[in-house]
Amino acid sequence: MTTAFDPIDLGGHRLPNRIVMAPMTRSRAYGPGLSPTAGTAAYYAQRASAGLIVTEGTQPSAGGQGYPDTPGLHSAEQIAGWRRVTDAVHEAGGRIFVQLMHTGRIGHRSVLPDGLRPVAPSAVRARGSVWTAAGPQEFEEPAELDEHGIARVVAEHAAAARNAVAAGFDGVEVHAANGYLAHQFLAPNTNRRTDGWGGTPEGRARFAAEVVRAVADAVGAERTGLRISPGNTLGDIDEPDPEPTYLALLRALEPVGPCYLHVVETGDRALTLELRKRFPGVLVLNARAAGRHNGPEQLALVEDGTADMVSYGTLFLANPDLPARLRDGGPYNTADRATYYGGDDRGYTDYPALGR
Repeated sequence: MTTAFDPIDLGGHRLPNRIVMAPMTRSRAYGPGLSPTAGTAAYYAQRASAGLIVTEGTQPSAGGQGYPDTPGLHSAEQIAGWRRVTDAVHEAGGRIFVQLMHTGRIGHRSVLPDGLRPVAPSAVRARGSVWTAAGPQEFEEPAELDEHGIARVVAEHAAAARNAVAAGFDGVEVHAANGYLAHQFLAPNTNRRTDGWGGTPEGRARFAAEVVRAVADAVGAERTGLRISPGNTLGDIDEPDPEPTYLALLRALEPVGPCYLHVVETGDRALTLELRKRFPGVLVLNARAAGRHNGPEQLALVEDGTADMVSYGTLFLANPDLPARLRDGGPYNTADRATYYGGDDRGYTDYPALGR
């Protein structure tokens, strides 16, 4: 029987286990030009025992930023900052992919450089607010991307992927989940287009597929992963019948062959199993855990064949040596929600490992 502690091959890498550190926004890019700091390098290196680390969402362009103090991967300063991170992780024996995240309409122009405003597939304003340097601000109506704008954003992802390789990353995860730009193209309430980028399951899937294709062309399919969250309502998303669109997405990706699909499960397990059946690569599952955070019970999803790998967010945030704790059955540190976003090293690099 395969377990989460068995090795697995992923894109030419022999991973020592099947436990993934999920991407988590930490809003601590205090280096020059929104670049990672020495603290960022320490944070990820502490968690190098993961089979795979996926970084926090990282904007592929200045216009892709949605929150204060999130890192980018579109400047020389940012490449240099991330190189310190990847070097530290590799020296500790780890493997690390960067997650490219364009937030689309989830943001505010006060977070962006002058002259830029949030963009989206359609000019549909999200309900709710976002935290900015001036405090919470209501989401604003985004600018609808035209054909030129779509092509520009796709090209920005490819350029950021090349920067990722220059920064020493082992690969790239395209973020098409949790209400951000690629998810906005997938969802019918945010994508009201009637051209080739919307209107049908194939049209809604096209943008995410094109971004994945561009990244794979830039750095290789073996270095390219994709994260999705069918039915997730974050970011004021409404997908009443997600299956046709996500199956269309998988069909569009068949010629590309990304090395993994990272599913954030928010709805019915039946769709997860259908995606599992149809995707030929490695399936990473961030399993649904209603009313609580994922825990050791998710390890059984590898044993029963539901997934090839399982990812953990909050549990990894608070437990830098999580694979060892999962193998031993705990104990587990409790995450401090007050230090999730921003701040100093408290709640960042000071969670103790076993034996400390």
